[in-house]
Amino acid sequence: MPVSPEVRILPTSGDLFHAAAVEFAAWANAAVNARGRFTVALSGGSTPRGMFSLLASGAIPNIPWDKICFFWGDERHVPPDSPESNYRMADDAMLSKVPVRQENIFRIPAEGKDANEVASAYEQTIQEFFGLKTGAFPRFDLVLLGMGPDGHTASLFPGSSALQENKRIFVANWVEKMGDFRFTLTYPAINRASEIAFLVTGADKSATLKRVFEDNRADLPVLGIKPEGGQLIWFVDQQAANQL
Repeated sequence: MPVSPEVRILPTSGDLFHAAAVEFAAWANAAVNARGRFTVALSGGSTPRGMFSLLASGAIPNIPWDKICFFWGDERHVPPDSPESNYRMADDAMLSKVPVRQENIFRIPAEGKDANEVASAYEQTIQEFFGLKTGAFPRFDLVLLGMGPDGHTASLFPGSSALQENKRIFVANWVEKMGDFRFTLTYPAINRASEIAFLVTGADKSATLKRVFEDNRADLPVLGIKPEGGQLIWFVDQQAANQL
């Protein structure tokens, strides 16, 4: 793990969503003031929905929606209208309710039949947006992440081939226990972000979280998140933190 990640333990998941939303707004404004835009890779799963809904509610002021560029850190191999789609969750909870520019929403074309072609197309989208040379990696302003009870993050699952990938930005990752591909940013693409934020809630994550902070040799994909020149912050609710 990074030398000094910041860990914020919040009493409830609601408190966590509020704290993370406040930081999101602060990071967005700082990036826009510095570079004229804020680039964020959203996470999937159920945990970030609460933060997305709060951001969309207007309860957090001064969010520069028209200057935020939305990407995804991972996605399932499903069409955008699927209940399992990370894009659909973000769109339902937030994007369809705020004045974001449609041209600033960079959805993974996960409905494509050939998973490797989907991954290559999205990698090219990222390369073109950031103006990258071959072999270079983007520097997102923020990458949002979650953590599963098995220690996976993004779609970097235990035992999967993407854990060894160090040249690609974005890949199709076969996940044996699910019998399908998942799409994911790779470690080097995530680790070059200016800010990386984990949102972790629930007692089912507590044993894994204990291993994350007490055993840096544990065989957990989440331990591959080691920012290179960026900051790492963990937002954790009390249930998830009850073994720390």
